[in-house]
Amino acid sequence: MLSSWGLQVELGRHVFDSVGYLAGSDQVRLADLNEALRDPGVRGVFATTGGKGAYRIAPHLDFEAARADPKPFVGFSDITYLHLALHRADVAGCISGPFVNWSDEYYDADCAEGLRRSVMEPDPVVISSRVTDYTAQLSAGGTATGVLVGGHLDSVSRAVGWALPTLDNAILLLEEYHGTGLGQVDRCLAQLVHAGLLKNLRGIALGTFGEFETTSASGTTLADVLNDWLAPLGVPILGGLPIGHGFNPASVPLGTTATIDVPAGTLTVSPGVH
Repeated sequence: MLSSWGLQVELGRHVFDSVGYLAGSDQVRLADLNEALRDPGVRGVFATTGGKGAYRIAPHLDFEAARADPKPFVGFSDITYLHLALHRADVAGCISGPFVNWSDEYYDADCAEGLRRSVMEPDPVVISSRVTDYTAQLSAGGTATGVLVGGHLDSVSRAVGWALPTLDNAILLLEEYHGTGLGQVDRCLAQLVHAGLLKNLRGIALGTFGEFETTSASGTTLADVLNDWLAPLGVPILGGLPIGHGFNPASVPLGTTATIDVPAGTLTVSPGVH
């Protein structure tokens, strides 16, 4: 697929390594990524899977090389740690988007075209809320504009204090997949709120939450948990966005200016490439 776009595909030297639950040792995974960041011939970096253990290497990226030659870096899930660390280091080009271990079971032609446009066309990305999606019920308020920050909720919360950039004047993007129960979402949001990091948000964009969407704990639902923490912030919330751990995820630039328009049901994001 990438070749059909006119790209020359190169695999990382250790892309097929495996050590326990990691895709190779920290040293080789970091070496592959830093080699890509430093190589002027590499014009984009695409993750092939969710990046378990990304938190182990995120502080050691070659941020100087990445700032000097920014390039699109696509992925989601635990790749969020790398996106956050790069954003905190003022590196442009991160994109929340599908992995390129492509499977028609999860990604269709529109998903592929969305990815292509996000990395190859310098145009704003517009994502429409789907009113039938679970988090759409939490949409509230009017419009808000800020820098789009975030991604995988668990990664965002665990990056507090070392990789998380400022959330002041930001649109916070949150999505999640599955875990130990609704308590996981509750703890993640408590971490962000109690740390005082959400006081100056401009707005919130909610993607998919996977198995949490069908979970109930003593009558409490995911919507209850999200509403408990997010509604008191008093900022516009746009849910129902097809971003994250779901079928055909949208490709969305991170670290650029974004506007959520709740009445129109749209998230409009400035391009991540120029």
